[in-house]
Amino acid sequence: MSKNGNSVESLKKVAAEIRCECLKSIYEAKSGHPGGSFSCAEIMSVLFFNKMNIKVNEPLWQDRDRFILSKGHVAPVLYTTLALRGFFPVEELKTLRKLNSRLQGHPAYKKLPGVDMVSGSLGQGLSVGLGMRLAAGIKGQNFKVYVLLGDGEVQEGQVWEAAMAAAHMKVKNLIAILDYNRVQLDGTVGEIMEVAPIDEKWASFGWKVVYADGHDVGDLLRATDEAVKLAGEGPVVIIAKTVKGKGVSFMENKAAWHGACPDELQMQQAMEELMKEVK
Repeated sequence: MSKNGNSVESLKKVAAEIRCECLKSIYEAKSGHPGGSFSCAEIMSVLFFNKMNIKVNEPLWQDRDRFILSKGHVAPVLYTTLALRGFFPVEELKTLRKLNSRLQGHPAYKKLPGVDMVSGSLGQGLSVGLGMRLAAGIKGQNFKVYVLLGDGEVQEGQVWEAAMAAAHMKVKNLIAILDYNRVQLDGTVGEIMEVAPIDEKWASFGWKVVYADGHDVGDLLRATDEAVKLAGEGPVVIIAKTVKGKGVSFMENKAAWHGACPDELQMQQAMEELMKEVK
């Protein structure tokens, strides 16, 4: 699949295809994280098929925009996005979590084209993104670094150390995107450790804050454009309001689907619901 340009409808379709292929790979592996993968499908569609300056045939191009999947357990959504974008064959998605596969439970840099960071333990991605931008500044490079964070993940202290440092140093072209679906592994964010008011927290650390409906492609395009402009002065966060398990009725807003694989009947129902958005 090639880049689709600015068409909102085409980006919606890409997001739907991401969910379908993502679920197929999880079902084949009998393991994975559908809930948090589905909540960020539109975000991935907008970034990889519209906003990011990348070269599929030159994945290590020095001036490319970088993408960091800080919440690395949703690797299936990154793998699916990269495959649909053309970095490797879609058929390889069937090897998710298989022995000797390039598609392991967490993405690994240089193991798979299009992956810019090894991610596993939560809370580390923003620090790495900050380091990338500091290095780029020294070299005179202006590429943007996008860091996708989970809202459960921002309970980690290292996220806020990186946020404080980035604002203090007025680091440019660093854009965090918060997948704000309000559900994590063991329950809701509010039940486990409330992070709200999340916008006020980021602002108090010196970041510019942009809001978006994380499932509205048009609004995500607008928010990303706004963030890119603001990022010329310092770090920016896009708070994208999303739904855990988006697109599958029995998965939506359910912590049980954070890291679960559907059975045969559930898979059939889920694919029927998801395919309605592809057509």
